[in-house]
Amino acid sequence: MNKFRTMLRAALFITLTLALTACAAVAPAAPAPAEPQAAAEPPAEGLEDLVAAAQAEGMLSTIALPRDWCNYGEAIDSFSEKYGIRVNELDPNAGSGDELEAVRANKDNKGPQAPDVIDVGHAFGPLAQEEGLIQPYQVATWDSIPDDVKDAEGYWYGDYYGVLAFQVNTDIVENVPQDWADLLKPEYKGQVALAGDPRTSAQAIMSVYAAALANGGDIENAEPGLEFFAQLNEAGNFVPVIATAGTLAKGETPIVIKWDYLALTDRDTFAGNPNTEIVIPPSGVIGGIYVQAISAYAPQPNAAKLWMEHLYSDEGQLMWLKGYCHPIRYNDLAARGVIPEELAARLPSAELYAKAVFPTVEQYEMVRSVIAEKWDAVVKADVK
Repeated sequence: MNKFRTMLRAALFITLTLALTACAAVAPAAPAPAEPQAAAEPPAEGLEDLVAAAQAEGMLSTIALPRDWCNYGEAIDSFSEKYGIRVNELDPNAGSGDELEAVRANKDNKGPQAPDVIDVGHAFGPLAQEEGLIQPYQVATWDSIPDDVKDAEGYWYGDYYGVLAFQVNTDIVENVPQDWADLLKPEYKGQVALAGDPRTSAQAIMSVYAAALANGGDIENAEPGLEFFAQLNEAGNFVPVIATAGTLAKGETPIVIKWDYLALTDRDTFAGNPNTEIVIPPSGVIGGIYVQAISAYAPQPNAAKLWMEHLYSDEGQLMWLKGYCHPIRYNDLAARGVIPEELAARLPSAELYAKAVFPTVEQYEMVRSVIAEKWDAVVKADVK
């Protein structure tokens, strides 16, 4: 586990990211925005008063939190059960750009369609802060969140990270590909897919990014990744659909490139039907991080603050880890010996995680624009 801790410390000293989607502009005819809620400062009286204030609000509205993503199902249910607060789950399949647009669109709406909290790729944290869409709040465990993955005032803060992997249906694929170059083999004709559209999906763009690293590119050069997928498409191996757990199980996309924590969760859910194998390709290991924030226009700001306390407690951090997402307070948890051995043993190889590359926000944005703009011309595959 020492190698993993060393890697995480190094990785967290790099500005991280993994999300995108173009942000839609506010319509010119839109009414003047409402004033943001007051900054979400922790009450001086402590957690008991925060709980009482949150319970008086009675509801929390989340967005873009699939229940099988990082074990959010347990996080949501345990929050609701512990505090008696109903969780209104808005559009679980939304992307980071959709989340910010939901905040923009509901500035004057205090109803259930207005999200209280967001969970977005790191690049969207500073973007939302600059636009005035989020408000600061520092959780009780603030000091154990590494400085380089949080805003100093508490506008946004890292929550978890993972790396890209191959998810393989071994009931269909006899020889499991072990690295990026293997995907070009004729035996994988009509079998390889992405878990998103590389013109708009962070997960898919990062997949192309990782392929670039494995094929002569670097942290600022994604062109080899586009060329790789062009070869994959020309060979007939690439399937131009957005792959899901369902398409993998049915054999429509028996090899899917996706975040390791999602693939590992699918494996547990499948329970052998189908059998799957998860491979982290060693020649191009790339990772990314998500961040949390509270909407500046949150209808339930106290419930939002209590939700953050729930997620950043030891209990909440271990829930993310149960969903194979490495929580941002991992070093602190490990140093204090609070990570159950059986839970740590379920994680993929620390040696492979030690090879992970984490692009800065600037590097990611540069590469993202290249992939999104050139995908159609270079790869010639309309992913839907």
